[in-house]
Amino acid sequence: MSDNADADADGSGAGVGPEADATTNHGSSPEGATARRVGVGPHMKPWPDDPRLDPELLAEGDTRNVIDRFRYWRHDAIVSELAENSFEYHVAVENFEHDFNIGTVVRNANAFGAAGVHIVGRRRWNRRGAMVTDRYLEVRHHRDVADFSHWASQQGLVIVGIDNIEGSVPIEAVPLPVNSVLLFGQEGPGLSPEAREVSAMICSIEMYGSTRSVNAGVASGIAMYQWLLTNGPEVPVDGP
Repeated sequence: MSDNADADADGSGAGVGPEADATTNHGSSPEGATARRVGVGPHMKPWPDDPRLDPELLAEGDTRNVIDRFRYWRHDAIVSELAENSFEYHVAVENFEHDFNIGTVVRNANAFGAAGVHIVGRRRWNRRGAMVTDRYLEVRHHRDVADFSHWASQQGLVIVGIDNIEGSVPIEAVPLPVNSVLLFGQEGPGLSPEAREVSAMICSIEMYGSTRSVNAGVASGIAMYQWLLTNGPEVPVDGP
């Protein structure tokens, strides 16, 4: 069965995203705006002979929030492909007070090829910001920092905290370990004392304006991309 109309897995009603409303508005004003359908329509016959493809999507079209390479693919085929080609690092975020921007962290983890995401604290979180990307990678829950730290130790992963606190080092100044898990704190308080204690090092993100910090969603994207710059594949650069 296809998953064009993806639903929220935890029943919170927060699964609305481009896969449920696959249109994009264009225009300078509501009166002049037009709606553009996102995705592709039914595939022309004869259909490709590929076991990864979903017959229902081939017949009805594919409006999911996936890159063109995965159009018409079965959900489980996409999950398998992403898992096989993910990088060595993981991402974790504390969830003890509120879940602001956790969805964005998950979405970034999907975009930047993380091996998995870890929610530390409360199990429930608002999936709206994830835009259904949580369906395509492993999202694991840990009841507290101790449980998370034990898991990371068993996996041979170095915990790297991300926070602008005294004693932290600029993230661009140190090589991030290949086998690492990037740990982010709550909006506002940042990393908890327990999270700081289990972190092998804490990296900061340099600020150049008047604000003291950026939210966890922004910070996670910067940190993941920094990991890729250090440990990811070389990107060919076209030049003269």
